[in-house]
Amino acid sequence: MKNHLISLLILFSLSTISTAISSELPQSQAQKLIRDLNLFPSELINIVDANHSAPPLLSHNANRLVEKRFKFPGLATAGVSVEELGHHAGYYQIQHSYAAKMFYFFFESRNSSNDPVVIWLTGGPGCSSELALFYENGPFTIANNLSLVWNEYGWDKVSNLLYVDQPVGTGFSYTSDKRDIRHDENGVSNDLYDFLQAFFAEHPEFVKNDFFITGESYAGHYIPAFAARVYQGNKAKEGIHVNLKGFAIGNGLTDPEIQYKAYPDYALDMGLITTAEYKRLNLALVPVCEASIKLCGTDGTVACVASYVVCNLVFSTILSHAGNGINYYDIRKKCVGSLCYDFSNMEKFLNQNSVRDALGVGDIDFVSCSPTVYQAMLVDWMRNLEVGIPALLEDGIQMLVYAGEYDLICNWLGNSRWVQAMEWSGQKEFVASSEVPFEVDGSKAGLLRSHGPLSFLKVHDAGHMVPMDQPKAALEMLRRWTRGSLSEETSDSGNLVASM
Repeated sequence: MKNHLISLLILFSLSTISTAISSELPQSQAQKLIRDLNLFPSELINIVDANHSAPPLLSHNANRLVEKRFKFPGLATAGVSVEELGHHAGYYQIQHSYAAKMFYFFFESRNSSNDPVVIWLTGGPGCSSELALFYENGPFTIANNLSLVWNEYGWDKVSNLLYVDQPVGTGFSYTSDKRDIRHDENGVSNDLYDFLQAFFAEHPEFVKNDFFITGESYAGHYIPAFAARVYQGNKAKEGIHVNLKGFAIGNGLTDPEIQYKAYPDYALDMGLITTAEYKRLNLALVPVCEASIKLCGTDGTVACVASYVVCNLVFSTILSHAGNGINYYDIRKKCVGSLCYDFSNMEKFLNQNSVRDALGVGDIDFVSCSPTVYQAMLVDWMRNLEVGIPALLEDGIQMLVYAGEYDLICNWLGNSRWVQAMEWSGQKEFVASSEVPFEVDGSKAGLLRSHGPLSFLKVHDAGHMVPMDQPKAALEMLRRWTRGSLSEETSDSGNLVASM
């Protein structure tokens, strides 16, 4: 019976898409939608020839994790030595793989080595965490002349900060065997857990620090799975105990059934569609999307891909009605470029020979967003990752979900709904709790709802990438949350800009 329903769903998907392309959209517009939805980014994947020489960082080294201290060329450091700077780049030879190498950056805190260790995961799936490093919350930003400028709101001001290029094939991470490409959160979370074990073995001085997992967008899938894997590893005493204190999801995709259903509501509220269009969506597409997600479940395969096709028609239909090249990451803006923002300076910077030499990556191509990784993870897209979160909350592990109010693709409304619908012992109290202003320097930067270990923050004047749009508020959010005082504005916030 289930296979019959899946077959009908696939037929519906194909016929609906065919009708949409032929009757509503010219072929060029359909292709544009595919590009704009980031289904086929411009770059491929880091799969190198088996005879390809390893980067200098890995050559002739038997350790699974190899890293070097470095300084980016041209970075003004006021005479600070490479040793004192505390910037690291490295490769981890993934334990359960055929030939996979995972690249990462580690930036020691500009404040104190006792600050928490924070790992950042960018979404996609298949987009490099360097996007966040250089455009959101890293130690520096890239100027138009490709020089680096210290970021006064970099998250390394309050944490020891990790960025990882994952899944394999993303960023500077690579493999010589296609069997290493991951297709689900089991593979992704196991790789991240194994990396974390190797990282703390290399840096035992940080083992006792509080540890937090953060990220945005499709990392709404990665983060709960990774947090659950760390939690499981700690309980089973598999290796080094990780001092996991919490995880934060920014404008993420976590519970697709609830979040896709929220698209028409958000679009209507923001004036992107008319009431008539809203009714048509809820009559024709949303019920089929919901049914398809139920068929997908938490471990479906073909049904999950069919569900992805059906449900994203809800999103693309809204985009076609909104028109005028709307930026679905920030509806106040126009979409420019394949990712709706110009991130070309990052690729230019990282492709410079002097930068490659500093990082020790050799001639490995940098892949900002990989279509191969993206497509490999399609079976994972419509799965619900909320299911593993309640157990973490019950054990006192903190979760913060935050969302910029002008993002369409992972909008605050859908995120708020799944957080409130989640069943755990504090659900009723969380839903009944009052929203309070989140204030930074005396100004309201958002609205916060909290109870126990769970917090939801709607961030004002921000789109999909909150640390890029509201860098000071994002840094203050991280500082307070990792110190257990998210709802309190303290005198420390005024000092965040004072030091480099």
